[in-house]
Amino acid sequence: MSLLTQNLGFPRIGRNRELKKAVEGYWSGRITRPELLATATTLRRENWRLQKAAGIQLIPSNDFSFYDQMLDHICLLGCAPDRYLEKGRVVNLDGYFAMVRGGEIVTDSGTRHVHALEMTKWLDTNYHFLVPELAPDQDFGLASTKPFDEFREALSLGIVTKPVFLGPVSFLRLAKCQGEPFDKLSLLKRLLPVYVLILQELHKLGAKWVQLDEPILAMDMDIREKEAIMETYQTLAESAPDLSLMVCSYFGPYGANLPTVLKLPVKAVHLDLFRAEEELGRFLEGLAGNRILSLGVVEGRNIWKNDFSHSLGLIWKAAEKLGTKRLILSPSCSLLHAPLSLEAETALPDGIKSWLAFAEEKLGEVAALARLSETENFDADPEYLSNQKDIHHRRNHPGTAVKEVRERLDRVRPENGERKSPFLERQILQWKKLRLPLYPATTIGSFPQTEEVRKMRALWKKGRLSESEYRAFLEEETIKTVRLQEELGLDVLVHGEFERNDMVEFFGEKLKGFAFTSNGWVQSYGSRCVKPPVIHGDVYRGGPMTLDWTLFASRATDKPMKGMLTGPVTILKWSFVRDDQPLADTANQIALAIRDEVMDLEAAGVPVIQIDEPALREALPLRKSEWKACLDWEVSAFKLAASGVRDETQIHTHMCYCDFGEILEYIARMDADVISLEASRSRMELLEVFSEFRYPNEIGPGIWDIHSPQIPEAGEMAELLRRARTVIGSRNLWVNPDCGLKTRRWEEVIPALKNMVAAARMLRKED
Repeated sequence: MSLLTQNLGFPRIGRNRELKKAVEGYWSGRITRPELLATATTLRRENWRLQKAAGIQLIPSNDFSFYDQMLDHICLLGCAPDRYLEKGRVVNLDGYFAMVRGGEIVTDSGTRHVHALEMTKWLDTNYHFLVPELAPDQDFGLASTKPFDEFREALSLGIVTKPVFLGPVSFLRLAKCQGEPFDKLSLLKRLLPVYVLILQELHKLGAKWVQLDEPILAMDMDIREKEAIMETYQTLAESAPDLSLMVCSYFGPYGANLPTVLKLPVKAVHLDLFRAEEELGRFLEGLAGNRILSLGVVEGRNIWKNDFSHSLGLIWKAAEKLGTKRLILSPSCSLLHAPLSLEAETALPDGIKSWLAFAEEKLGEVAALARLSETENFDADPEYLSNQKDIHHRRNHPGTAVKEVRERLDRVRPENGERKSPFLERQILQWKKLRLPLYPATTIGSFPQTEEVRKMRALWKKGRLSESEYRAFLEEETIKTVRLQEELGLDVLVHGEFERNDMVEFFGEKLKGFAFTSNGWVQSYGSRCVKPPVIHGDVYRGGPMTLDWTLFASRATDKPMKGMLTGPVTILKWSFVRDDQPLADTANQIALAIRDEVMDLEAAGVPVIQIDEPALREALPLRKSEWKACLDWEVSAFKLAASGVRDETQIHTHMCYCDFGEILEYIARMDADVISLEASRSRMELLEVFSEFRYPNEIGPGIWDIHSPQIPEAGEMAELLRRARTVIGSRNLWVNPDCGLKTRRWEEVIPALKNMVAAARMLRKED
């Protein structure tokens, strides 16, 4: 086989989420540091051996992380904020996790409390990363041996890996400024020497290839950033002339950055063929010399089986121009975003499993394409014939197109997505109906999914707990939570969502057109894993989804109860979505199903309905020139789901952990009566954008970071509210946490909510 094969990154959580369990066990004190390190070693070795057995020749290292690869780079490059350090630049394991969770750090000078680093979404994915904080006088230095240790570890197994790093220009672009904004590119001259040291050390250890990811190349770049990219790779190539450097970008075309990419003095560049197939011809014409093209021919982010016929056509086109020795076959991006293996999947409906490929199967597809591309009579090959049979079966399956769903979508008119009256008129009616105090206090929806809740759900699913027994348990948990909220003094209550597993999976299980895996876990952030549903056909509602539990909780209190729904864009983005029709069509099908649920809730007397859309921002393309078209259909889908209600019914939405500032105009166009946003980790930085853009409706900027176990004091939260009041005004300001409380413990939730309500009462006394 003359075609090289490679992988750009691999899932690190393990077949049974061993990493999640080990990290959380370490946090709770159930396992020791050596036990945590041993689990990590086992996972890395299993991953390297698996990739080698699959036929991958350039196998990545340094793609493993205890929590997040960006956090690892912060530690590697010696730029952790001083508050997390004991001595010098080095961050120990507890300091590492303090950047994740906040907490107490013990140093030679005493104990100090620290907040966690800000967290946001990785490009246009649902993966979250920790945001580096850089100062104008930031120093960098090689402060970790992690990539070298892991290279040596793989070498001991007989595997010469390809270490993977985020490139220096993308690292600076994705970081935030400490204090006042400054030109982060001014730090490049200080940062580059550290990358030089890294490359030189890897060369000494025997590395042949190094992968440098520069996703900024799929984004809008100004002339200075393009110059910085060129300067960076001239410097790195000169400093390590015997290393083969590969520059990778993904999730979009290079666009106006392509001329810069074609001039880079590196051994290889990568093309994501699933997001930028149209650029293949320009690469084949412009990639001069003996440089190599990495063809991202297998989709790394979705789970559909590769169409060998189409992929082979692209490979042959490239080979005809460049020759096979100047090509590498690869997934389109890191397989971090895909589940690990189909091997354990036994619950998928007949036929659908044969349409899918997870990370392990995708490696097999890369190797198979390399073999088939050089096989005479490939179209008689059993592996090729099996692939084409599965592709044909999916395309012609009757569930992919449901006549009634498509006819209903055709009948939708623009007025179906508009509320009956402007917000100010609706607001007056809602105040009269709900009779809420100033600074109304509420939560985002979920309450702790304790070990007992998960255990009872598992017993029920296994048939070891009857339906009536499980129902009785859920009723008891719901009533206790309603009573707790009343005692704490919350003003708008929720039912707690104890019957739900995941905010998307729960709805997918009740909608037609979805399928579910039993072990298709994907890392969302750190130790948080999700199991995205698979949207394989047209979507519609089979019947009420949330009405039962919302009404059960409503009957237990005189206070307003929120109906809790997940919005169409988030259901779409947090699922593995079908790739055979426009995303807007699938979003609108889901929107109509959610609309049916909204109307049922209102008809049953539910006065407040929350439709969460945390994925609205992450769905956007990487280039701003493409945002408008995407935001238009996203906003339309939300409004289609939300706008059938009467004026006095209050519609909420929620968003978190993304940069809202640049899309506030579109958030306002969603016309939700109340929006709650993540704000505490950034210490209310979003107020700056709200001071420039006068958001017209009511807002609840989160004042409790629920991703940290720390319990904020009432005074601390009151101060955040005071900052918000100066911009939002007291009449339109809600009081709430950053996000749902599903992942927190009751010991944290109760005192934190008590303090949150106390903060609201402090401000009421001040008005």
